[in-house]
Amino acid sequence: MIHKTWENNETVKQIKCVHTNAKKFTVENVLTPGKTYDVKNESGEFYFVIDDLGKMGGFYKEYFEEV
Repeated sequence: MIHKTWENNETVKQIKCVHTNAKKFTVENVLTPGKTYDVKNESGEFYFVIDDLGKMGGFYKEYFEEV
């Protein structure tokens, strides 16, 4: 149940969205290219950030670069 408290966790690092050209999923509605996001958790394949809708979401690392 750790995912229920991620929004309150400390920021691990900051990342910048570089594109929203997703092959399978629609991400242009929740991410903005050029915007910086706070990483609340990270796995081998995903960053977990609070998206433009104000919700926690897991996104492939390919959409971002570290700041």
